[in-house]
Amino acid sequence: MKTILCIPLLLALAACGVETAGTAATAAALKKQELEQARQTQEQVRQKLEEATQRMQQRADQAGDEK
Repeated sequence: MKTILCIPLLLALAACGVETAGTAATAAALKKQELEQARQTQEQVRQKLEEATQRMQQRADQAGDEK
């Protein structure tokens, strides 16, 4: 009789563990996606800074040529 009562309890506890593992995997996947998006944003900002620096240098060169 005790065994029959323990089986549902053990199954319920095991199900909680599976749910926790699934939640952790989902959270990890979301963090990975956020990290990739952050890297892409960082690369875009770096490129824009390089372009702005080049434009400033070109303007400075043009201003120097005009003098």
